[in-house]
Amino acid sequence: MKTVTLIPGDGIGLEIVESVKEIFAAAKAPIIWDTQIIGKTAFEQTGQLIPDALIESIKKNGIGLKGPAETPIGKGFKSVNVQLRQLFDLYANVRPCQTIEGVESRYENVDLVIFRENTEGLYSGLDYYDERLQIADTISRITVAGSKRILAAAFEYAHQNKRKKVTLVHKANILKQSGKILLDAGHEAAARYPHIEFEDKIIDNMSMQLVRNPERFDVIVTSNLFGDILSDLCAGLVGGLGVVSGANIGEEVAIFEAVHGTAPDIAGKGIANPTALLRSAVMMLFHLEYTEIAQKIDQALIKTLKQKELCTGDLGGNANTKTFTQNVINHL
Repeated sequence: MKTVTLIPGDGIGLEIVESVKEIFAAAKAPIIWDTQIIGKTAFEQTGQLIPDALIESIKKNGIGLKGPAETPIGKGFKSVNVQLRQLFDLYANVRPCQTIEGVESRYENVDLVIFRENTEGLYSGLDYYDERLQIADTISRITVAGSKRILAAAFEYAHQNKRKKVTLVHKANILKQSGKILLDAGHEAAARYPHIEFEDKIIDNMSMQLVRNPERFDVIVTSNLFGDILSDLCAGLVGGLGVVSGANIGEEVAIFEAVHGTAPDIAGKGIANPTALLRSAVMMLFHLEYTEIAQKIDQALIKTLKQKELCTGDLGGNANTKTFTQNVINHL
């Protein structure tokens, strides 16, 4: 049995977490949940966006599953997601995007994985404002060490999962120094994996190529800001944020999460789609090497998604959160 820090978050997070718990129980997944609060819910109860109890739980367990969390807007708070990534040095944001039979998409054979550097770039927190000049500076800090480890992670993933190509996305034609660091790290990593094809593409060209020919890409690795944008673009290729999984992985801690928002407009109505969080939870099981249980749940979800009438309204079906959950359980 493995104890996992469970972080329901805010909005629909409370409902979709219950769905995952029910499916895991039905599948007899060897997981013990240690439930903690975060975001707006935590702030209202404790005065902290990321309570000390949550930090201690993650340190102790080393692994977490997180629903969408809300950072209060207009009060000067830093994103709780960014804070978590930096607190635990979760340097690799990993986002698989695959077309799913039954889920509406313009494409048929998308099967790619994005590796987004998660702690540097424009999200480093180096943000300054000069009152006198009324000028804002946000520094995009790229380090050699940070670039090397995200490229190494992408290539090792490709190697372990028998992926054939790694594409490094950058803007080295304009961002000369930081772009060079990324490119050098890419070529250094590629030399250690000669059986994996390596290419690099400029971000604007890459955006066009993903829309035109997403089937050409396999593992994509890039900087924090570009990865933030491209990961949502790629989610759009396969049905949206409601059906893709996500993980934030470091050397000692990994937190798997739903990548969509809190959806306050439907929170509490019992109609939220738990697919994204469930797929992230399955990704977590694979990470923990509970392969058989992970495959069992994944196949049950795929069978459910193939039958539109068994799905939630956002996927064109008639189910609410509870009936969708039961439909997945019925397919176990």
